[in-house]
Amino acid sequence: MKMSFLAFTTLLLLLTACSKEEQPKPPTKELIHAADISFLPEIESTGTKFFNAAGQQEDVLLTLKNSGFNTIRLRLWHSPSGGHSSFQEVKTFSERIKQQGLKVWLSVHYSDTWADPGAQLPPALWANIPYNDLKDSVYHYTKKIITEIDPDYIQIGNEINPGILLPAGNISINPTQFVDLLSSGIKAVRDHSAKAKIIIHFAGLDGADWFFNHVKDLSFDMIGLSYYPLWHGRNLNTLKSTLAQLGQTYGKDIIIAETAYPFTLEWDDNTNNILGLESQLILPDYPASPEGQKNFLKEIKSILNTSEKGIGLCYWGAEWIAFRGPQASDGSPWENQALYNYSNKALPAMEVFKD
Repeated sequence: MKMSFLAFTTLLLLLTACSKEEQPKPPTKELIHAADISFLPEIESTGTKFFNAAGQQEDVLLTLKNSGFNTIRLRLWHSPSGGHSSFQEVKTFSERIKQQGLKVWLSVHYSDTWADPGAQLPPALWANIPYNDLKDSVYHYTKKIITEIDPDYIQIGNEINPGILLPAGNISINPTQFVDLLSSGIKAVRDHSAKAKIIIHFAGLDGADWFFNHVKDLSFDMIGLSYYPLWHGRNLNTLKSTLAQLGQTYGKDIIIAETAYPFTLEWDDNTNNILGLESQLILPDYPASPEGQKNFLKEIKSILNTSEKGIGLCYWGAEWIAFRGPQASDGSPWENQALYNYSNKALPAMEVFKD
């Protein structure tokens, strides 16, 4: 059967068009959408109420879940004074989180208080014990966390730029011991959990390549980075290029383990806020306004979604409002970076996580 050139061309174009229409679109990456709400048990103990975007009183966990969050991050201190962020509080809170169908991410500080680039003090119970006993303590403590709390994600240390359990695990002075201590925690996870993903957490962008080169041979799953423009630079292109470089060099998924941005520069109590100056903002694109906060998070999410290894982000201090009242001088220094406004109502920035 003969076919005219015109008919053949028409048929070819139709087949080509159909073929193009049938091509599946590249899958959109499913990101980890996390919020660190470690202060919530303490805040709720004061009777403080939270409200969703419609102004209805609602459990913070439910508001976050309905807004697209799928993971809750909690800090864990060894033997804190006051009991907050203790093993028992975190275990109880983790059970409540799981009941909501959310995943649990633990940031284990291996300290009785804040562990970060400025301090990595061992728990008082571990102070001055022999090094081998310290390694054993890390293993057995991490084993207890895994077997009794059963997290989905676990950090072996929090913002461990200078090392862990100083001075024993100082990365610059005792790099071998630093790696060994991390190995003890990692081994405890691998020995007792088939599901928990291990995160190694570094604060900032500068020095990240040097740091992760020290731990590249360890069995961990994800690179965790803190990124606050206030401390880590206001150039988002640097964040983007750092994610690309780390992903290419180490082949690990990367998560922004901590980030935040203000919705105002005004105060809601008498406690000095950590961020309060326009010079600390990314201007003019992201002013200290509800819309500026939302657009900052949209851009962070976009950078992660276009990064080959970007896997998600965690908003830190989402719930840390001025819960002790307007006259408190020991209230929240983070109130203007929470995801709730000064009426304790959910801010528009939460909408970013619905996609």
